[in-house]
Amino acid sequence: MKQFPLLLVLVVFGSAFSCLAAGRGAGIPKVKPEDRICMALYTTCNDVLKMTVQFYPLQEGESRTVFLKINKGAAWKTVAETRITREDYGNKRKDKTWTAHFRVNGWDMTRDWRYQVRALNGVAVYEGLVRRDPVEKNEIVVAVFTGNSIYEGHGGDIPRTDLVENIKKMNPDLLFFSGDQVYDHKRHLGYWLRFGRDFGEIIRNTPTITIPDDHDVGQANLWGASGKVAKTGAGPDGGYFMPAAYVKAVERAQTWHLPDPYDPTPVQQGIGVYYTALTLGRISFAILEDRKFKTGPEGLVPQRGPRPDHILDPDYDPKSVDVADAVLLGERQLTFLNEWAKNWQGADMKAVLSQTIFCGGAHVHGKIGGRLHADMDSNGWPQTGRNKALAAMRRCFAVHIAGDQHLATIFHHGIAEWEDAGFSFCVPSIANLYLRWWDPLVPGGNRQPGMPEYTGRHFDGFGNRVTCWAAANPSQEINGGAKLTARAAGFGVVRFNKESREIIFECWPRNVDIQDPGTQQYPGWPKTIQQADNYGRKAVAYLPPLHIKGGENPVIQVIHETDQEVVYTLRIKGSSYCPKVFEAGTYTVQVGEAENKKIFSGIKSTGLNQNKSIEVILE
Repeated sequence: MKQFPLLLVLVVFGSAFSCLAAGRGAGIPKVKPEDRICMALYTTCNDVLKMTVQFYPLQEGESRTVFLKINKGAAWKTVAETRITREDYGNKRKDKTWTAHFRVNGWDMTRDWRYQVRALNGVAVYEGLVRRDPVEKNEIVVAVFTGNSIYEGHGGDIPRTDLVENIKKMNPDLLFFSGDQVYDHKRHLGYWLRFGRDFGEIIRNTPTITIPDDHDVGQANLWGASGKVAKTGAGPDGGYFMPAAYVKAVERAQTWHLPDPYDPTPVQQGIGVYYTALTLGRISFAILEDRKFKTGPEGLVPQRGPRPDHILDPDYDPKSVDVADAVLLGERQLTFLNEWAKNWQGADMKAVLSQTIFCGGAHVHGKIGGRLHADMDSNGWPQTGRNKALAAMRRCFAVHIAGDQHLATIFHHGIAEWEDAGFSFCVPSIANLYLRWWDPLVPGGNRQPGMPEYTGRHFDGFGNRVTCWAAANPSQEINGGAKLTARAAGFGVVRFNKESREIIFECWPRNVDIQDPGTQQYPGWPKTIQQADNYGRKAVAYLPPLHIKGGENPVIQVIHETDQEVVYTLRIKGSSYCPKVFEAGTYTVQVGEAENKKIFSGIKSTGLNQNKSIEVILE
């Protein structure tokens, strides 16, 4: 695309200014008692069902008891009973949570279950479907959303009917809302109920992951700094600006239904955590909290722009901001990621879900001319933390799926070399009121024939290696169509093919029919990668080929004996595998899982063409 003149960047709080005008839907409508149940979100994992039921406010004297029933033949059987919460948000409106939470152990995940939520002494009844775990399906489909702005001045306050109808046609196995489900900074409850009215029809029948981002918890940007108190809603000093009660209420509504957290220890102010793992259809998903532990830049690094988090000087030294005290995921989440990477129980492929991607994924912010060299709200900073995260993810060949940036992109990330880590897919916003462009000033290196100049190899504003494969830059000429389509809004789809070990990225605009043969995705999509591409590091040497009998698609783990570091763990496809390694040395190779495992130590690396192989017999 053409280059834009350098103008003053928009000085706004964070990635959007939708919080300045609420638009319609801010109020909580009065509903009849029989309609007091707004939505139900659920997940199942390891034979545990967890469900959050969101209610409209109840009146004094109305029953707080709620029952969860499942259909067995012609009868409904009660499987759980709970009470509706009435915890304070701590905001001026004095909102309450009005949520009911069900946890059912020993859930039969091998079949579909029709469920019914009954409340208000049976007056309010809500029904849906808890789906079976689709382990037998070859293709697992995930629909991905971000940025649910409802700001009528930018076309945001329009029906979500097109999205819902397309998702019903697609019938995905999992829904993932990566953040900013709510943009109002003081009235989460009202807008969360609006979210339920918009998407409840598909959520009630589909496993759903929702994770809050900065706007959900009431601030423009979020560097959570392990839960400390922030001085302003802009947030660059780190921490949370809204009362802890507000943050906890948001997380109770949006994340309680996720599988139990890996380590539930709260951070400061008693704010909880939710990072965890979910396995569905033999795809293992790590769910991260990108920003809860992340350090704020204010006072930590020199300010090089009108804001502590914006760097406008293209000649600054990126190493100067990669300071030792800067944290990204934090040690707790890194420990989780590394342990998750080694655990392949019930999984064929792996993916990481989080708020945003690990690079600076845009150059122009807010409007044409709003060029920004580097944005510390992106996970391109701090670089050391970014590299640790990518290194942990590539140890299990995991792809990264996220949102937040408003701009859909596909990047192949590099740490020490180009493409030596994994791919990320950032999906477009549902309503893209705050525009961004990926518009590097120099053409990308190593581009494929016919690819746009903005693709290929680049350094982001923090000096991180990124290879761009696609960017849905806003453009009337390219994107055309209705208002939100022209603003590059839409949703993403990720397809995991377990037989071929392919991952397919799709990026769909708003206001289209995905079943219409004439409907096109954004330029650059669909994009297909191989699972192995997510550890694109080039081999320096190889270990002897493994020929395995007695185990179907076994797990292979390679350990460097010098420091006992796990190089990678992977469930292979088939019965033969030649492990690559990245430095000469001696290695331990484990084949199989749990009790059915064989360990081979003292294996020396050599070249690819080897006369010797290792025969492995699993019981």
